[in-house]
Amino acid sequence: MTNKQNSIPRKEAQCVFDLYSKGETQQAIIQIKALNEKYPNQPLLFNLIGACYKKLDQLEGAIKMFGVAISLNPDYSEAHFNLGVTFQDLNQKKSAKESYLRAIEINPNYAEAHNNLGNVLRDLGELKASIESFEWAIAYKYDYAEAHNNLGNTLSDFGQTDSAIDSFKKAISLNPNYARAVFNLALVYRDIGNQKACQEMIEKTIRLKPHWSYAHLELSRVKKYQKNDSYINEIHSYLDNPKLSTKDRINFNLILAKVYEDIDNHEKLFKFLNEANKLRKKEANYSFEIDQKLFTRIKRTFKHLPKALESKTIKSATIRPIFIVGMPRSGTSLVHQIVSSHPLVHGAGELTKLYKFSTPFLSESKDDKNNCLSESALKSIRYGYLDSLLDLNVSEKIIIDKMPLNFRFIGFIMTAFPDAKIIHMNRDPMATCWSIYKYYFPGNHYSNNQEDTANYYSLYLDLMKFWSKLFPNKIYDLSYENLTTNQEVETKKLLDYCDLDWNESCLNYFDNKTSVKTTSSIQVKQKMYQGSSEVWKKYENFLHPMLKVLNKYE
Repeated sequence: MTNKQNSIPRKEAQCVFDLYSKGETQQAIIQIKALNEKYPNQPLLFNLIGACYKKLDQLEGAIKMFGVAISLNPDYSEAHFNLGVTFQDLNQKKSAKESYLRAIEINPNYAEAHNNLGNVLRDLGELKASIESFEWAIAYKYDYAEAHNNLGNTLSDFGQTDSAIDSFKKAISLNPNYARAVFNLALVYRDIGNQKACQEMIEKTIRLKPHWSYAHLELSRVKKYQKNDSYINEIHSYLDNPKLSTKDRINFNLILAKVYEDIDNHEKLFKFLNEANKLRKKEANYSFEIDQKLFTRIKRTFKHLPKALESKTIKSATIRPIFIVGMPRSGTSLVHQIVSSHPLVHGAGELTKLYKFSTPFLSESKDDKNNCLSESALKSIRYGYLDSLLDLNVSEKIIIDKMPLNFRFIGFIMTAFPDAKIIHMNRDPMATCWSIYKYYFPGNHYSNNQEDTANYYSLYLDLMKFWSKLFPNKIYDLSYENLTTNQEVETKKLLDYCDLDWNESCLNYFDNKTSVKTTSSIQVKQKMYQGSSEVWKKYENFLHPMLKVLNKYE
């Protein structure tokens, strides 16, 4: 926190800096207020007291003080930076972005501001701009390990896997004890199916940060446990800590569920899995009615079917999207790997842009008898989404979006992208729901409870019937079980639907180097196997709540 303020004697200012640096925050505030009496209207003092309030988690007070500092000195770059950090803590990303941009305008070589701006832009989905910001941070501070790590994260999001690996390795070379960078490198290795390298990096992460539950959770996903594994007692010891945070308690319960699944102890598997999911549901404060209302809005929006965009009214697109939809754990990642193995296709993974561009046009009114999406609304969705695909900057003109929950927005796809292909994956209901309940899905809060999971599945089935009736013979339904038992036949039919010529590489999808950011990233890099849809039957005695709900909808 340095800013030249000649009016305040250096010795007195340094005293305050020392108190702040030593963590004596309340004493620092007392000293600052005393100095403010002697030296009024000094931006440095307001910036400092803002920093103290921030350290005390009094964020609104911090924003006010940084604002006063800026009003007294509009070119105070550090106050703009600190204001940006505080807005970021409050999840006010657009305000944070503006503050960082102002700090950089005043001080173009402000590496930390470029770095933080990069993180905000990444959160806002502005990946190209995010990469540029991190590159500027590194240009001004070449040994900035954190910026190299953050650049790696955005490059990974952007699908530039090799460059992401180089960035993480650079961060680690600059700071060998940088656990976060080591962990992020592990995740990239996971996404490209390199299980050995992934496990090595996770184990290195845990050596650097032994109590980090997220690293232990990732390790559990790539490791097979044995009954005499000493690691089991270690995880139990972490869970016995009464001061453990809720997030850590969830993670360690999930780890032990995986441990006892591996050693075939069903009672303990469900003891820890049910506890983890109970804590997750409580933490999320989830109510099934939230999803019920969303599905009702979706169906109400398409109660009166809008006229689909016609080629004569839209600009010709250079990119043709393929949407792979369905419930999570239904085989969407497998099909993504198969189709993206074709040389004309780029697999972009799970994109969030359709959700972003479509949800503002969902019906709000229960009484809107003439609700109908306008042509301008559909064009807004179409062009916004296609522009986001262009930002991927790939040579292929056919791009896969495998966000499973896009099944909710099939109406928007069919009307805004009449030339798009939709592949709907379906799988045995119990196999799907058991797998969803078993795995950790951030954001999909219905997965934290057996009844909620099964009820959500019923919403999905009902909505898919709605779409099939609305758009007959337009959605390609593919059975996961049929695909795994008749791989070549189903693959040929699938490519034919996508208007793609046969290519042998689609049978050898496991050689596909495309990064897959999904729970099944390691699995889909392996050869196809059969029988996974029968595994749930081993646990039938523990899945009665789920079965009871699903049986109602058969």
